Amino acid sequence: MADEHNTVEHVADAAEHAVDMAHGAEAGGAAMPQLDPTTFSNQIFWLLVTLVVIYLILSKIALPRIAAVLAERSGTITNDLAAAEELKAKAVAAEEAYNKALADARSEAARIVDETKAEIQTQLNAELAKADDEIAAKTAEGEKAIAAIRDNALSSVTDVATETAAALVAALGGQADDKAIAAAVAAQMKG
Repeated sequence: MADEHNTVEHVADAAEHAVDMAHGAEAGGAAMPQLDPTTFSNQIFWLLVTLVVIYLILSKIALPRIAAVLAERSGTITNDLAAAEELKAKAVAAEEAYNKALADARSEAARIVDETKAEIQTQLNAELAKADDEIAAKTAEGEKAIAAIRDNALSSVTDVATETAAALVAALGGQADDKAIAAAVAAQMKG
């Protein structure tokens, strides 16, 4: 029984030691103090103080700065969009002005080409008329020269025929009458 008694004492000592340990942990030992119900009121007070401070910091400092940055970004984006629209309108107007200037330049170029063609045609007609006049004058001169050559050739043929007829008559033993030979050659030349 003595063993049994020792065992019971031993178990009782162990239980008492466990209770002492538990009380020691509650009193600031190794247990977690935030789970101690006796400190809940302090914890709730400091939690509320911390939340109020965080709220005040956020509402008075951080959130106004964030709102200002967001407003500035929104204003910048709005201004950029308005500037982009304005630039787009200017680009459209510039493109229309470019197209109009291009069309005007093309019509002006066509007009200049037409005027130049007309001037060239006028000059060409004048030069052709001048060339035709020169050709007509040279043709007339040529015809006069041909007529003179023809007349000269006819008179030369008449002279040669008269001389040949006179030489034939003399060779045949006759007396050549210059007037009779000239009349006979003239009759033959007429046809």
